[in-house]
Amino acid sequence: MMRAVCVEAPGRPCNLVIRTIPRPQPKDKEVLIQVYATALNRADLLQRRGLYDPPEGESEIIGLEVAGTVHTLGPGVERDWKLGDRVMALLAGGGYAEYVAVREELIMHVPPNLTVWQAAAIPEAWITAFQLLVFVAQVKEKEVVLINAGASGVGTAAIQLVRHLGAISMISAGTMEKLVLAASLGASVGFNYKEENFTRALKDFTGGRGVDVILDCIGGYNWEQNVNCLATGGRWVVYGRLGGQIVEGDLFGKLLHKRGQLLCSLLRSRSIEYKAELVKAFSDRVLPFFSGKDPKLKPVIDSTFGLEDISEAHCRMEANKNMGKIVIYVVPQPVSEEEEDCEFYLGSL
Repeated sequence: MMRAVCVEAPGRPCNLVIRTIPRPQPKDKEVLIQVYATALNRADLLQRRGLYDPPEGESEIIGLEVAGTVHTLGPGVERDWKLGDRVMALLAGGGYAEYVAVREELIMHVPPNLTVWQAAAIPEAWITAFQLLVFVAQVKEKEVVLINAGASGVGTAAIQLVRHLGAISMISAGTMEKLVLAASLGASVGFNYKEENFTRALKDFTGGRGVDVILDCIGGYNWEQNVNCLATGGRWVVYGRLGGQIVEGDLFGKLLHKRGQLLCSLLRSRSIEYKAELVKAFSDRVLPFFSGKDPKLKPVIDSTFGLEDISEAHCRMEANKNMGKIVIYVVPQPVSEEEEDCEFYLGSL
């Protein structure tokens, strides 16, 4: 048996309750992970409200990423996983629990200079950002990328990845604190979307050209500003709809005038083969840069909550207060010199 967060009824954060349910058994090519920590994503809020069902055959438990240790190897596992290995994984569901069974292709080793609790902030946000920038937009060196919601989990990862790819990032966010955080991560310029229509400032910054790529989780009401910011021939990548899914106005006319590409992407519903290819590419090209005495890439963590405080964590994300990832401790983190020495970005700093 194990503890897991269940949705008593679709709706408010207070409908999240902890129950004792059967522990999953690893199937063919699956590894059972003892979960030390998981992290919140916007998809979790939608699923809690009954607006985003998991893909067919996946766990009904919320949670798209975990970090912990290898507990049990299922039949047919081919890779050299060992019991007790520190690992993190990309999920289609099941993260808000003490154990989760995961296909081995979606598991990665935790970088040696991070704790397993810190590593929970990596899989979904960083792999999503990597997918959007590399697989979908195919960002090139010196291109200019606008990242909407630049202080979110995906946003803080994307800023660092854009710099890593040799490109230039600019972001939009809703507070000065979020703009300051983005600048500390490498964003060249930031715009407060609550205080200005930033198209003119962005055009001035780019010499009137606009941006080559937009990463957009807003959609809806923000469409016109996005198209106006796009350079001729630019790529507008939509991966969320926080601003609604209804568009009013001449979207196609303006996009055609720019000869722009509208690209849409979701990760959760992708095939296991696609996700395996993505995880491998991320592991080969990005994961090594989280290691070393002076790592070039670091997870940004806004705050941490215990599993019993999951409703409070959902409220924080729902109020758009987080800067970076909200991590949920399933196993309490011990305090030791080794843990304290680990570098750890906090969005609140």
